[in-house]
Amino acid sequence: MTDRTTADLRRQIERTRHRLGVTVEELAARADVRGRTRARAADLMDRAGAMTVQLRSTASQASYHMQERAGRAGHAVQERAGRAGHAVQEQASRAGHVAQARAGHVAQGRGGRARHAVRDAAARVGRTAQDHALHARHDLTDNAARAGRTAERSAPAPVRVPVRFALRHPRPVVIVGAAAVALVAAGVIGRRRTKQ
Repeated sequence: MTDRTTADLRRQIERTRHRLGVTVEELAARADVRGRTRARAADLMDRAGAMTVQLRSTASQASYHMQERAGRAGHAVQERAGRAGHAVQEQASRAGHVAQARAGHVAQGRGGRARHAVRDAAARVGRTAQDHALHARHDLTDNAARAGRTAERSAPAPVRVPVRFALRHPRPVVIVGAAAVALVAAGVIGRRRTKQ
């Protein structure tokens, strides 16, 4: 009986030692407040860094989209104003030419001084109509510029500088846009070729 009890006691002692070791490790881990605080702070810093990167990316995308929309709106307004100005100028020019032609026909029938007087009057009417068309075109251009400035002012602060550049210098924006379209097209064609 003593053999069994001695063996049982030894096993029980080993188990108790093991439990005490685990308990001591747990107590040491709980007592290491500094280490846990540092680990928690490092975890929070990592999360904050990831959120910062994500927010910057989102802001950058939003800025790009706003810049693109403002550029498109400015181009559309300028294009409409240009078309309307050309249409008004063309109509006035046609009206002036028609008036000159009619005056010429009337003057041919009456002869001499009357012919010159009518031609001069028709030329004045034609020039006046063309001047009015030119002023109307300038007014439309001014309205387009005002609309562009309004779009520029309503844009968020980080986007204003690119919008201002796009409105004042549309050619580089168009060139960059065309280059981007060409790159996308080349990428699509390249993907199609590699898939086949």
